[in-house]
Amino acid sequence: MDSSSQNSAQQFLSLHLLETLVAVLPVRDENGMPKSLVYGGVERHMITSQARRRAERIHARNRANRGQGALAGQATGVRTREWALLAGRRLEQAHGWDAEEAVRLTRSVLEAVGLKFGAPDKPSVANRTKVLVFAHSDTDERIAAHIEENAEALREWGRAYADAQAAAAKKRGARGKKAANEAETAAEDTAAPVADKLPALPTASKNAVLAALAPRDAVDIALYGRFLAEIAASPNVDGAVQSSHAFTVHESEQTEDFYAAADDAKLDRKRDAVSFLDSADDAGAGMTGYQSLISGTFYRHSVLDRVQLRRNLRGAGMPADQVESTACAAELEFVNAFVEAFPEAKKNSTASTGSLPALVLAFEGERPYNYAAAFQAAIDEGPGGDGPAGPAAVERLLRHHAFVSERRADLRAARVLTFDPLIDELVRSTAVEGLTEARTIPELTPGTVGRAVSASLPGPAKPAESAVR
Repeated sequence: MDSSSQNSAQQFLSLHLLETLVAVLPVRDENGMPKSLVYGGVERHMITSQARRRAERIHARNRANRGQGALAGQATGVRTREWALLAGRRLEQAHGWDAEEAVRLTRSVLEAVGLKFGAPDKPSVANRTKVLVFAHSDTDERIAAHIEENAEALREWGRAYADAQAAAAKKRGARGKKAANEAETAAEDTAAPVADKLPALPTASKNAVLAALAPRDAVDIALYGRFLAEIAASPNVDGAVQSSHAFTVHESEQTEDFYAAADDAKLDRKRDAVSFLDSADDAGAGMTGYQSLISGTFYRHSVLDRVQLRRNLRGAGMPADQVESTACAAELEFVNAFVEAFPEAKKNSTASTGSLPALVLAFEGERPYNYAAAFQAAIDEGPGGDGPAGPAAVERLLRHHAFVSERRADLRAARVLTFDPLIDELVRSTAVEGLTEARTIPELTPGTVGRAVSASLPGPAKPAESAVR
């Protein structure tokens, strides 16, 4: 199934999810406060798509690296500013290089292909790129191997490169630019404006580094895409996954939770005190403070472009006979991550990652379908209102889907999965034509794609599907 043969009505897999979270803080703003948006004239709690996408990507990557899931053993990517440090460490540990020399030369090589680094006079950022670079997980290994194989020539080039940088910096200083005290200007001047005066990286080395930085067969790059403007010769990838910000279906209120943390040593002394005065000296908490927490029922949405996914895999050089099976596996793992993954902020103090969605709705179409409009009018949980937000949101979402389905002939293979017995009863009692019950996450992948892939996975036999209506 590729872009030329796939039915356009099956191109987009739309996923919709409702989940109720209690006293959590999955994502925070720069002040440590919950994020919010105004929609339908009222304020809603928000979990950003960036936080969701990273949680899903890391969830799928970790499973693949552990040999679990549909992508077990498949290559994945790493997004980091530390490729120079990682490759330098490879040179040191695997090839016996001096640590300082290894990092210095690796930085110069990456800088010569177009990446910009932090200010040289700031050790914390000097060897980190200015932007996160999403590349194949073995990028550091490949760069280190190439440097080792061409050590003599690259060491000589590296010395000339460093000398030219020093001469350029001295010349700037003589012109009164004071680059050493202006870290950002110095870093940018070193990396770009004087590049025409620096010795060029040998062509073979430049090609090797660009090949190492290429997406290649990293499936998560094909799914989520990447943007690397610094290197024109290194391809950007349009992601096959679209994600919306999650928001509460009702008006939001945050809780300011006052906490008092105990000092174990102080309490031990207080317990063993021989007089009232001794115990009074150890009165009070070890520390106190406030943390903001949110609760609510959230709607979130994501969509997979199957054609774009296959296009990305082919564009990265994957053999044609592997593209289809890899795309099917990637789709199944994407759906799994959408349901299972959760941002990990405050996970230990709120147990947020143990949450399960109340309902997941999945269907195919010839375009993406976002049902956020179903909740433009905030659900009213007050007296005389809509009742608890969870069931009310399910009714609205299914009613909205039924209404749209009557007007859009391309919507097909709609399936619903629930993890709440009360919601399951509600779904069964709701008259929605063409809605099929799924009992496991793989069954959410509509059509033959999900069934074919899930059938090849180890585990108990799937229960027979049952129509919701």
